[in-house]
Amino acid sequence: MIPMIPLKKLKNGFQMPVYGFGTWLVGGTKERDLRNDDAADISAMKAALGLGITHFDTAEVYANGYAEKLLGEALSSHERSKLFLTSKAKGGSETYNDVIQSCKSSLARINTPYLDLYLLHKYTPQLHLKEAMRALDFLVDEGLIKNIGVSNFSKERLEEAQNYAKNKIVCNQVQYNLKDREPEKNDLVAYCQNNDILIVAYRPIDKGRFVENTPIILGGMCKKYDKTPSQIAINWLISQDNIVVISKTRNLVHLEENLGALGWSLSKEDVEILRNEYPDQESVSSITPLG
Repeated sequence: MIPMIPLKKLKNGFQMPVYGFGTWLVGGTKERDLRNDDAADISAMKAALGLGITHFDTAEVYANGYAEKLLGEALSSHERSKLFLTSKAKGGSETYNDVIQSCKSSLARINTPYLDLYLLHKYTPQLHLKEAMRALDFLVDEGLIKNIGVSNFSKERLEEAQNYAKNKIVCNQVQYNLKDREPEKNDLVAYCQNNDILIVAYRPIDKGRFVENTPIILGGMCKKYDKTPSQIAINWLISQDNIVVISKTRNLVHLEENLGALGWSLSKEDVEILRNEYPDQESVSSITPLG
């Protein structure tokens, strides 16, 4: 029997799985890589489906749209209503029409009539934020997307964006893990927890570096809970209020290991020990500084 991925729910009723499959590097980087093993990417996404994963996160800029196309192929035979699909409008000088066209293009590539969640990928000084948020509201009204969010936004930009939108911003997707702590340092995590917004943490295991170089404190937690470093790192995130994760791997063994982070929780005391005592913490993310 395929286990259900737990959900986290906001007060407004929005809910999403605590673990999702990211598609950065599927099909290439910023452009399609003709040397890429597309079949392996499709196989990995189908394997994720087989393990009960329903949340798939992609973006217009991933392999210049090709990641979305491969995702659509992988999901083509799966019942749409049982999936949770997220994509993102490209960062840059988005206008009202840019955002609408970006969404429609993503829908066509994925071959889906709607997205469960659509995000502005990144704040830049060229972004017409008020118009972009108005476009997101339009897409909700048209039934092309169900919920709106942002990615790599600072607390201040997130608050500004919400002031422009009639629909609630349900999430902010940012780089956040045991080592990379900028969302804590700039009060973004606390702001989201206090304002009924989810943090979607990407790179939750720091590209596997927690496994390659496991600090003593993390090793101690592994022994205490009989879990691997990756499982502790993911669980540290999802044990906190208003935090879910996305991660990408082609390796089925690693994917199954990651899913072993679900269904249990670190104690509140151990969450705080890791928050305060994990070594060599950095303020690293893609959040655009104010200015």
